[in-house]
Amino acid sequence: MDSLPPGPSLPPVVQTLRWMLRPIPFLERCRRRHGDLFTLRRGGFGRPMVIVSDPRLVRALYADQRHEPPGGRRAALQPAVGARSVMLAHGAEHLARRRALVPAFHGDRMRSFEPTIREIAERAVDGWPDARPFAALPRTQALTLEVVMRVVLGVDDAERRGRLRALLPGLIEATASPARQLAGLVVRRASGDGAPARLRALRAAVDEVLREELRERRDGRRTAGEDVLSRLEAVRFDDGTPMSDDELLDQLVTLLLAGHETTAVALAWSLHLLAHHPDALARATSAVRQGDGDAHLRAVVMESLRLRPVVPLAGRRLAADLDTGAACLPPGTEVAPSTWLVHTRPDLYEDPLAFRPERWLDAPARGSSWIPFGGGVRRCIGAEFAQFEMRIVLAVVLRTRDLAPAGPRVERPVRRNVTLAPHRGGRITARVTA
Repeated sequence: MDSLPPGPSLPPVVQTLRWMLRPIPFLERCRRRHGDLFTLRRGGFGRPMVIVSDPRLVRALYADQRHEPPGGRRAALQPAVGARSVMLAHGAEHLARRRALVPAFHGDRMRSFEPTIREIAERAVDGWPDARPFAALPRTQALTLEVVMRVVLGVDDAERRGRLRALLPGLIEATASPARQLAGLVVRRASGDGAPARLRALRAAVDEVLREELRERRDGRRTAGEDVLSRLEAVRFDDGTPMSDDELLDQLVTLLLAGHETTAVALAWSLHLLAHHPDALARATSAVRQGDGDAHLRAVVMESLRLRPVVPLAGRRLAADLDTGAACLPPGTEVAPSTWLVHTRPDLYEDPLAFRPERWLDAPARGSSWIPFGGGVRRCIGAEFAQFEMRIVLAVVLRTRDLAPAGPRVERPVRRNVTLAPHRGGRITARVTA
């Protein structure tokens, strides 16, 4: 590993703490000192990780399908999402699972979910405090959880949805904070196992609710619907076999956790940014209320995801050499594009730290310069659906509420599981529109 690019000389345990507790300032300091290519050595994660922020390197990394996710990803995520999750699969197995899942989140099937998402959003926003400050994140978490339960699972049973509402936030919170992530790391290193007992118990309880849903469908009490679960039950792989129940559960929990938490965090950031940028808010609100808001909402979503990326890294373990220009990184090296560092390059974005949705009105997403969902064959399956859902929710909010700031203009991003969330939840005020 002597050929790796230079990086901070801090002890690995200190680098780990800074990465977990203050990831953005830590990455920025590293870039100022070492440039677009540097190596982090994190205690407990095994291999060093090379951080890149040059879009040419990002493109080269994501273009090679042979590269796989970093080894530490399995240890961190498997206790929650399960061993068969598409997030953890490799090679041909990953591609087969991905082909099975992608159609449910694109095209006409995705658009068929719009009335349900709008209905959920209207009901949720109607319950927000009127003209009183509140944290947006808990509200968007509740909203996106309902979307996932109705659209992904198609759960109509009120009692079953209530149990999932109680269980799923706990499954996320079990690994959400840096302290819990560090505790989990200590447990894994000490025991050689994977998951704390509480996390295993939560996952088992979620599985039992989902198995009830499957049994109800299979004994004829429920017919197949338009939800994602119905789609996955009908999937057949190339050899003609269906998904096993255990795999169905792993894929469903993956979709539940990924589609719920990441979209909720992205929505909270979007609302907070709009509330603190009155010109952008006025333009988007006017467009929505005049019935022509889709382009403006697309721009708001893209700019929010650029300036407040939810997932900080989407790395790979090299299966072949990667020529960086300065050095040739060998197979086995873990390389991760930093979403924040790519998104704040002044050579890519004019005034990169400013929230300016209008920059996207006439400009498409620029490949490896805009990577909130990663890239290549492992790009987030739900990327289009997440943006679609965000636009629907934002349209409901801007049509029915007048947003205003509450609290500081800048909320520090803090780690929650794999996301970077506003540390005070994205505090805003939302007054019912007169």
